[in-house]
Amino acid sequence: MIVVNDGSTDATGNVLKDLAIKYPEIRVIEHKRNKGGGAARNTAVENALNPLIFCLDSDNLLATHSIKLLKAFLENSGADIASFQELYYFNGQDQTKVTHKWTFATGSINLSDYLSGHVVPGASGNYMYTKESWVKAGGYPEFSWLDTWGFGFRQLATRSKMATMPQSFYYHRYGHESYWTREAKKNNVSLTALQILVPYFHLLNDNDVDYMLSRSGRHVWFDKLSQKPIRIKGGTIGQAGTSTTPSITKNSIKALWSKSLRRIHNIILKTLEDLNFS
Repeated sequence: MIVVNDGSTDATGNVLKDLAIKYPEIRVIEHKRNKGGGAARNTAVENALNPLIFCLDSDNLLATHSIKLLKAFLENSGADIASFQELYYFNGQDQTKVTHKWTFATGSINLSDYLSGHVVPGASGNYMYTKESWVKAGGYPEFSWLDTWGFGFRQLATRSKMATMPQSFYYHRYGHESYWTREAKKNNVSLTALQILVPYFHLLNDNDVDYMLSRSGRHVWFDKLSQKPIRIKGGTIGQAGTSTTPSITKNSIKALWSKSLRRIHNIILKTLEDLNFS
């Protein structure tokens, strides 16, 4: 586990040192000054020795054994990026008290899907990917607080394959002063996202590029993605995920995850049979 201390000024450094002594699996890297989320993530990935990466933010909680299953899904699907399909949002300390959820589109997610709404894996950034896809994308954008959204866009723009694992989820805390919330209050989201897209305008529909640059569009295009998706060359319109307010109980979450475990187990067994390993 790699933890980057991005120039914190409180007791975080001392806490991390103590943890690293107690748990040798933890490697702490210190930034002498605060560089922002994108730079912190890039430092972590650059120093990772293994080919697969999972970025876990502090406001997210994982379901039991979910990383092992996600890794198996990535390897068997041939994807470069593998995401859980759902985010269960909770407010407070009890993750079983789900207020609403995001459900990403099933199967492969391409660039047109990514620009058709806000419910896409990069909006949260908590997914598994190959270090090779990070290299191809040029890493997380360090000039923007939309670093995870921008990274996901860069990965797809540089032809990495993104897929969602069916019937899987993780928990996402909200209702507090998160990194996203703080920065969104200070910056215009559309203008910030536009900076990320500029090097890739050649991949996008010319009329939609004109719209994003126009006086009427440049301050609002990102907010209106669901109503007015940005098309890629050829005019293709994709499909983003959905946000719903479900009736979810603690028992229903356990039942869903148990079903997911059985499903992934069967996929792995079938793959081994196909490879004559059974």
